[in-house]
Amino acid sequence: MSEPVSVRIDHRTAVAEAGSSVAAALENAGERVCRRSVCGEGRGVLCAMGICFECRVTIDGVAHRRACMELCRDGMVIETGEVRPQVSGLRSQASSFVSLVETESIECDVAVVGGGPAGVAAACRIAESGAKTVVLDEGATPGGQIYRHRPNREPPEAARPWLDRLARSRAIVRSATSVFDAVRRGAGWRLCAEGPGGTCRIDAGALVLATGARELFLPFPGWTLPGVMGAGGAQALWKSGGSIRGRTAVVAGSGPLLLAVGASLARAGANVAVVAEQARRGSLLRFAGGLVRFPGKLVEAARYRAGFFAAAYRAGTWVAEARGGGRLESVALTDGVDRFEIRCDIAAIGYGLVPNTELPRLLGCEIRGGTVVVDSRQQTSVPGVFCAGEPCGVAGLDVAVAEGELAGLAAAGHAAPSAEARRLSATRSRGRRLAVVMDATFRPREELRSLARADTIVCRCEDVRLAALAPFAGIREAKLSTRAGMGPCQGRVCGPALAFLFGWDSDTVRPPIKPVALGSLLQEDSA
Repeated sequence: MSEPVSVRIDHRTAVAEAGSSVAAALENAGERVCRRSVCGEGRGVLCAMGICFECRVTIDGVAHRRACMELCRDGMVIETGEVRPQVSGLRSQASSFVSLVETESIECDVAVVGGGPAGVAAACRIAESGAKTVVLDEGATPGGQIYRHRPNREPPEAARPWLDRLARSRAIVRSATSVFDAVRRGAGWRLCAEGPGGTCRIDAGALVLATGARELFLPFPGWTLPGVMGAGGAQALWKSGGSIRGRTAVVAGSGPLLLAVGASLARAGANVAVVAEQARRGSLLRFAGGLVRFPGKLVEAARYRAGFFAAAYRAGTWVAEARGGGRLESVALTDGVDRFEIRCDIAAIGYGLVPNTELPRLLGCEIRGGTVVVDSRQQTSVPGVFCAGEPCGVAGLDVAVAEGELAGLAAAGHAAPSAEARRLSATRSRGRRLAVVMDATFRPREELRSLARADTIVCRCEDVRLAALAPFAGIREAKLSTRAGMGPCQGRVCGPALAFLFGWDSDTVRPPIKPVALGSLLQEDSA
């Protein structure tokens, strides 16, 4: 274990572990509220992956820092709740602005966006071929969400071979770096990114997009209470240093991730009261029967279930409401007929994953059914732009790695040896077939559309309620009148929810595709 560091949280001193996230430090200090919303509601961690922007706090006088993406350091000053303009804060922000004037420029053969399994596999293949490779990733360490680990900790055992290989490959890795714009430049591409040292311009001959996925959140009464978070979000918070020992958790939603989360939380010392899967029992039994062709998946599922053996696993059950006075105290579950309440202080709820396609959309890649269209070499409809992993459709770790390898070889101008190409293609095809069945099995049921009441918040960034959205025919009209989808998350949370509730398609994508400091935009414009 690393040495502890001292931080200040709202004028009180707390001890945090070096390398843990600020969100974890707040959780460990009993501070569940990170910020106050537009209407004054307390909000806490939701996704814990940098997507939702619900965990914004003021750090060392600089407002709107994502607590889940910032690592604790000795002497750090963290302020929660209302953003209070202060002279010291303004000076700190001015200092931050000045630092962003410094811009790094990198030229490379191939740039890989995303450091999860697909991105790491692609980068290894590219760099090992002799091509100059740059990896840009928002996480503090490569590995993505599935291999998430703290900088001062050993990565999961399954990740070590790939991460060791990446370190040996001589690929340039820029962690904690967000790509916010991409444009055609001559025969190649220019990426504009923001990282700890300021802005970064990367000129690349080809791109591999391995931008991963995010959780699907569906609104229901009380879902904005601190303590209600994503299923993967609860797991990510624990992986980043959050202690949940002795807490009572309800895990709910849909998909195999619930099993992994239930096992993780139990292993972390939480009392898992129930794991509630909204899919019908008959569908689950048919799905399990089909897994005889995938014995490894059956073994994995059984191992996860054994990890929370003391908790009930209820099929055809979902969370209808979360209750509490300023923070979560209980949830009401239902099977569509009966309704019962469980007291808890963590509700980990997620309805599967949504591919992150903003960057491919910005580049003009063809999108079909919410996923990026690629050929057998993982090339998109835009020459020189390849895509791998979850943006092509959520299909699991093995598929992501296989597609990353294929994309990396193609982007570097190489073809895999025939035997290896057949192996990688077979892994991809097999996993994609299973993904189609999984999607049908765990698709959110119709009853979930009617959970949100008229006063239920749908757009969390702007506190837009369901009643305010009902009169409109589409997202563009709703945006103009209510600002739904125009907050810091840029519709990444409410966009898929609105698609589920109303059938609205996502609006057009424009740069910057991530919130970015003004100094970074000025630097981009001056380029």
